[in-house]
Amino acid sequence: MDLLEVPAPAAARLRRPGWRDPRLLSGLVLIAGAVALGSWVVSSAQHTVPVYVARGALVPGTAVAPDDLAVAQVRLTDAALERYVRADGPLPENAVVVRVVGDGELVARSALGSAQDLDVRAVAVPLRGTVPADLAAGALVDLWLTPPDAVSPTELAQGVVVQEVAEQGGGLASGSATVHVLVPRQDLPRVLAALSSDGDVAVVPVPGTGR
Repeated sequence: MDLLEVPAPAAARLRRPGWRDPRLLSGLVLIAGAVALGSWVVSSAQHTVPVYVARGALVPGTAVAPDDLAVAQVRLTDAALERYVRADGPLPENAVVVRVVGDGELVARSALGSAQDLDVRAVAVPLRGTVPADLAAGALVDLWLTPPDAVSPTELAQGVVVQEVAEQGGGLASGSATVHVLVPRQDLPRVLAALSSDGDVAVVPVPGTGR
């Protein structure tokens, strides 16, 4: 009996994918997207903006000058950046500080204004006894009056800003100093009357607001 010869199967040829192959196009799109995303992440991480920083505490009434400021490179969103004064542009003309800006704090636009915006006045209060170690410009203090014929002191003003602590003669260690505080206008009559009386006006620091 004759054996039937079965033809060998033809070997399938692997075709090189063409440019129109959807699998190749999808792969190219994925690779391009990954490269673009990586480039965006790197460029975003490296993109910083110069913003002004207080070089020492700035108190209300201070006329802002370049010597009072340093520059810090920060990464902020556009919305957050709008709240601060950028250092790659001019300072607001004739601007003064209208609220305390701490040492090293970013200078917010809301912290600057005009002299007409200030509702405080500087008053000099002599210090008696030892000067508190944390009493410095920018700190908050309460003012109290102890009349000579009264047992209980009376609060004159609360949370007023220290503008300056001025040394007098013997130095701060001996307690010979004057503190200049920024008193709201509505409290001025009471504070000035107390300073001209025979009573003792005490400066009491608010904890955590000094040095």
